[in-house]
Amino acid sequence: MVLGCDLGGRDKNSRVKMDGSMDFIQWVGEDMSLKILMCLEDPSDLVRTGAVSSSWRQFVITHGLCKNLCLRMFPEASSFTRVIECDHMGKSVATGTDDSAEWTSLVTEHKVYALLSRVLTTSTREKNCMSDSIFASSTDNYPEESIKNTLEQSDRVNNRATYWSSKGESDPAAPETLIYKLSSQLCLITEVHVHPFQAYFQFGFPMYSAKAVRFQMGHPKVPLQKYRDEVDKFLDEQDLSDDKFVWTYCSPEYPMAQENRLQKFKLPEPVLCIGGILKVELLGRVQTQEMDGLYYICINHVAAIGRPLSPLFDVKMIDEQGKCTLTYNPCTFSLKRVELIKEESSSQSHFRRFSESIRTWEQVIISTLRGAGPLVIDDNDSDHEDLD
Repeated sequence: MVLGCDLGGRDKNSRVKMDGSMDFIQWVGEDMSLKILMCLEDPSDLVRTGAVSSSWRQFVITHGLCKNLCLRMFPEASSFTRVIECDHMGKSVATGTDDSAEWTSLVTEHKVYALLSRVLTTSTREKNCMSDSIFASSTDNYPEESIKNTLEQSDRVNNRATYWSSKGESDPAAPETLIYKLSSQLCLITEVHVHPFQAYFQFGFPMYSAKAVRFQMGHPKVPLQKYRDEVDKFLDEQDLSDDKFVWTYCSPEYPMAQENRLQKFKLPEPVLCIGGILKVELLGRVQTQEMDGLYYICINHVAAIGRPLSPLFDVKMIDEQGKCTLTYNPCTFSLKRVELIKEESSSQSHFRRFSESIRTWEQVIISTLRGAGPLVIDDNDSDHEDLD
């Protein structure tokens, strides 16, 4: 903070004395205060700023600084038109009436966006976020060579080859598409892995890789449940291609190696996938099958590496434009289930535990932003206790 600095070349005698006689924000003015606070790049700094005094807290919350920071870091979050906090029953917490409703809504946004920003920027162990397969643009032999096989890491199950195969094409430029459902409607994806299949049972052990690959993420135009009966019955033959989805992200095109190994494609920046749908575009073909002379693409395994944000965060009511409601479910985590995560700062490599004296939700946020997890607290607790 610049509280002790000589701002704007002011005379030393005119500096504000740190005796509480004048508020710093009032002294430098609202516009300058906003410019200063908008320079902060860590949500924990904004939360600490709001904990200085009731007037500073009101300033930070009223101007939506935590929300603005989150949108700067992850523009995909602009899809959230509303933020709600759920109680232990999963129902929206009442926001009050008249004048209190708007303030309560701002407080909720402040809290939720601060937590969301930190969750998205905290380094934790990543995993495969793939949940299910939805659609393949073609399948040579269904169900033996179904897209479902690509969910398996091994190329053999019960001594049988397991892979997806396209139909044969005479045109080597003919593309193929695989669409998957992720494990959460909110996932932070950093890499996509693709393992092409080598036909060890054919002469010469041909490798049926694509020339290149590209990834898109988005959401269905209507809930997938409407297609569920048909999809389960005719998984690879349903018209669930682009016209049934809205794609909000498209990756660069990556060349694929014609090698029998798991190929890892790191995205330029972590992507906040809202809607939980991944499309893998396989561009171009390189291998013909000896028996018919047609080009095929065969894939052994596909994985989306990252972190699901549920059940702490979820989205509801996604429309065709991608607008939705962000829901925050603090009661999904209890004191006993909070996982300690490593502090990002290299100067603090030890793990921190929550203090039993922490009572206010702002203190919970600060502790969470420093590396712990969300806690459930009593809403009747004081909102202005001193920080530890």
